[in-house]
Amino acid sequence: MKFLTAIDRYIFRLVLTPMLAVFVIAASLLVLDKMLRLFDFVATEGGPVSIVFKMLANLLPEYASLAIPLGLMLGILLAFRTLAVSSELDVLRAVGMGYTRLLRVPFLITFALVALNFAIVGYLQPYAHYYYAELQHELRTGALGASIKVGEFTTLEDRMALRIEKSEDEGTKLIGIFARVADEKGQVLSISAREGRFLANKENRDTIILRLTDGTIVQDTGGTNPRVLSFSSHDLPIDLPAIEQFRQRGGEDKEYILPELLRIGWADDSSGAARAESQASFNYRMVEVVMMLLLPFLAVSLAIPPKRSTSSLGVFVSIVMVVAYHKVNQYGQSVAALGRVDPIIALWVPFVIFAALIVWMYYRVAFVPGGQAIGALETLFAKLTKRLKALVRRRHSQQMKAARDAA
Repeated sequence: MKFLTAIDRYIFRLVLTPMLAVFVIAASLLVLDKMLRLFDFVATEGGPVSIVFKMLANLLPEYASLAIPLGLMLGILLAFRTLAVSSELDVLRAVGMGYTRLLRVPFLITFALVALNFAIVGYLQPYAHYYYAELQHELRTGALGASIKVGEFTTLEDRMALRIEKSEDEGTKLIGIFARVADEKGQVLSISAREGRFLANKENRDTIILRLTDGTIVQDTGGTNPRVLSFSSHDLPIDLPAIEQFRQRGGEDKEYILPELLRIGWADDSSGAARAESQASFNYRMVEVVMMLLLPFLAVSLAIPPKRSTSSLGVFVSIVMVVAYHKVNQYGQSVAALGRVDPIIALWVPFVIFAALIVWMYYRVAFVPGGQAIGALETLFAKLTKRLKALVRRRHSQQMKAARDAA
């Protein structure tokens, strides 16, 4: 007897399409929301646009850890809702296939995604979080070649003020340049030029050359008459600022992989704060992964609408439950990291409550004849929908009557 029957393959196709769609949509929405803020941040710091996409790539593991559970749950939920609305589920149940049997393929998908999410939150996400912080540091310190802002005075090494009126050819051609330079002897040079270009200094990598064209140099010698020189070409060396080295990985608990969290969280030589943060982070990651094993039961519980109904309330409730539980875990991690509550209590007690609720909901749907997990909510939602439709019809009738009376 084959392990996967035609029914299993059919359910697999029903689950796969909405699951992938939800995953892509959820990840895209999270990325687009962050992309706008990153573009603003990079533009403010004067960094290259390409760095935005590198930063977004390092955010993908964090977004995937939330998008994967959502995609899994909604994929299973929409698949079973399709079976229920089309009455195929009733046929499958009539031939002796219970909900637990029908969940064979969804659970195989769940086990695969649990392993994937475990690798992401346990190993990939910490490195991505560190590289994201490193890119932020390089942007702020100018290590990525931050540009001089057009129309503003820029101070370099506390001895030069530079202002550029206009930039062309992606910053390679500068127009309308004014510079005020103080040398080691205290003399001040005021330089203006029609245009200029930045050139690399092959002899000294700590400086760059600003080659100026068609300008004037005014040298303040301390006397009554300053020296004025005109030039057709002049090279002005500019010292590059010293770039602070970025810290080693592990400045935050999010940057530790699971074995490192275990070593720090349960080591006798770790400080109390470090142990609390490490234990909170470890338990948070584990509870987020283990929670995915409950999602097939939750999806089936909320996928079956009442008889002779096509209500989609279960879809809305499922999203609210998963997102709310995720926020509760985040709050529990924050409280546990401060040492106020034991991580077991802050993170695993909500998990037990959430699991008990899901098991009860699944039992109501799978083993109670005619049972509904959210029957009261469905009834209330149906009444509100009916009243809203009646109100809309009454409003439409009044508008039509007013139009006839006016005619």
